[in-house]
Formats: sequence, structure tokens, C-alpha cells
Amino acid sequence: MDDQYGFVTPAVNGGICVYGYTDELGIVKCGIEKAWKEGKTDFQKPISCHLFPIRIIEHKGYESLNYEPRETLCKPACKLGKLLKVPVYVFLKDALIRKYGAEFYEGIEAVAKKVKSQK
Repeated sequence: MDDQYGFVTPAVNGGICVYGYTDELGIVKCGIEKAWKEGKTDFQKPISCHLFPIRIIEHKGYESLNYEPRETLCKPACKLGKLLKVPVYVFLKDALIRKYGAEFYEGIEAVAKKVKSQK
């Protein structure tokens, strides 16, 4: 239980998820996702994990999506995303389509394109 976020995935000493591992390049990855991709399980990681660092907030009649990166935990990914100019919605494309469908994602792309053209 986290004071700020409520129920969360258990972590090792406040660090990475207990289901995580560090690959040979030092990148933290999900063991559940690895097993799923290798066909060792038919269980894909929970959608809340797949969407991280986007959090779904449920309201009466609708959901809101909030970008909530963790200062320390997300720092390397945020730095690389800025360097490569990869917005969070692009990084999370598969997860967003998995949760909300291709039409929803296409709507995000259209809005992003319009905002970018107005700058």
C-alpha cells in the first residue's frame, strides 16, 4: 500500500517491481511480459502495468488518464524518451490499443498532430 497511489504492485526495497528483472543492458523489464512473449504463459501482464506510467483514474461515468512518472524509477526512460523525441503516448501505443482500441489511439494521434502543427 502506497500513501500517494493506494494499492500498488509490490516492489523490492522500494525499487523495481518484484516481477521485474534487469537485462544484460541494465534495462529493467517485466518477467510476466517476458514469459508471455515466449509463450510460457497465456497471461499478459496486467493492463495497469502495461500502461505505466499512465494511471487510470475512475470517475462516475468516465475514466481519466494521468501521466504520473516516478522521479527516480522513470528517470532513465524519460531521459531517453526526450533524447529520441518519443512521446509517452507513442511509447505506450500497444498498451493504449490493448485497453481502449485502435480508434481511440488514432484519436490521440490526430490530436497530437494538430497540437504539433499549431506550435
